[in-house]
Amino acid sequence: MNLPHSYKVSILMLMCFSTFAQLKNKPVLEEDFMDMGFGIFVHWSLDSQLGSVISHSLVGASEAYVEKYINALPKTFYPDKFDADEWARLFKISGAEYVVFTTKHHNGFCMWDTKTTTFNIMNTPYGKDITGMLFKALRKQGLKVGVYFSPEDFYFLNKQGTLISRKREKSQITDNAELLAYDKAQVKELITNYGSIDVLFFDAFKTGPLVQYVHSLDSNIVVTRGEMKTPEQKIPDSAMPGPWETCMTMGTQWQYKPTNEIYKDGTDLIEKLIEIRAKGGNFLMNVGPKPNGDIPIEQEERLREIALWMFVNNEAIKDVRPLPTIIKDGDMWFTKNKDENTAYVFITKQKNWFKGFRRNFLLKNIKATSSTAISVLGQNDLVVEYWPENTPTSRFIQHETLLEISISRAQRLYNNKAWPNPIVVKLTNVEFIKK
Repeated sequence: MNLPHSYKVSILMLMCFSTFAQLKNKPVLEEDFMDMGFGIFVHWSLDSQLGSVISHSLVGASEAYVEKYINALPKTFYPDKFDADEWARLFKISGAEYVVFTTKHHNGFCMWDTKTTTFNIMNTPYGKDITGMLFKALRKQGLKVGVYFSPEDFYFLNKQGTLISRKREKSQITDNAELLAYDKAQVKELITNYGSIDVLFFDAFKTGPLVQYVHSLDSNIVVTRGEMKTPEQKIPDSAMPGPWETCMTMGTQWQYKPTNEIYKDGTDLIEKLIEIRAKGGNFLMNVGPKPNGDIPIEQEERLREIALWMFVNNEAIKDVRPLPTIIKDGDMWFTKNKDENTAYVFITKQKNWFKGFRRNFLLKNIKATSSTAISVLGQNDLVVEYWPENTPTSRFIQHETLLEISISRAQRLYNNKAWPNPIVVKLTNVEFIKK
């Protein structure tokens, strides 16, 4: 058929545009992701037996080390204490909404029953599909399922005869066609064989082809690293437009570190969660299980400290956004309900604030209205245990330029009556004032 030249040009331009059009996360799913606020990262592989940094010891390693790693470690990896349901219950009570699991780190060892390689969990003395069991347990607890996947595969590079590295020639999928095809086959297994995947975290310097592949297979997956900012081990200096996600360890290492480890305390981790939410991001906090499948007691302790705080205050963490006017004032951080003029004030760094005692604070950028109400999350403001004459009612006074709030810590959460973690004040129907 003879078509006008201008029409042919239009068709050609449309074909070119379609070819290069980039598939993206659905905006509605990104909003849902921003609502969740808190997730658990799990770094775990066969080299947890050595207490080594996950995978990276293979870069620069001798040939003998690489061969021993690949051939010997699978023979002794036996996580017989792994209990997917127990993990899921702990993650759920912590207040997390989603869990991202390392299905394959840079070492190339697959924690699922893959048909693409023998270097996987099924060829160990344990011989069970850890990924499948964990994903099933997470869904049972109503948690969203996330996949961490490294396109950089040291096992594959070594087998290919390519020097193990992260920044040399052929280490990335964009200049190694065989590696890209191999990764695509593995990603397809994870997306099609394990039920609905909610989140996917690609950890590589070059991820574009796999991001597009995932979106073409399932448009209901949110790709985090690979499509959004994911600061690692740090929090941005100021608020960033969402979505974004900080991932961070409890100690100094992603994988289990049995020696020379230094952990952040629970209060520090809670305050990092608060800061990240005040700046508009999600906090993906890491857990590094022991080689037998147990979660180290130091990490469980911190998860349970966060669990208690979230049990009281999760309303201020879920479904919130940064204030339009201010994120912090002194030791106070702020979030707001995404749909209402409700502000949450996180009061931190309050030492020796004993049960039943009152403290006052001044707010510069929030103004009360005739409809404003004040409360402390978790409290009924009616009674202090063993102190009947003390009425711990929350109060506020709107001064000309400042809002003064007066609150008591009325709830007994620890026996010593001086819980060290932040208190959260809720203020409804307020105005946000720009200074």
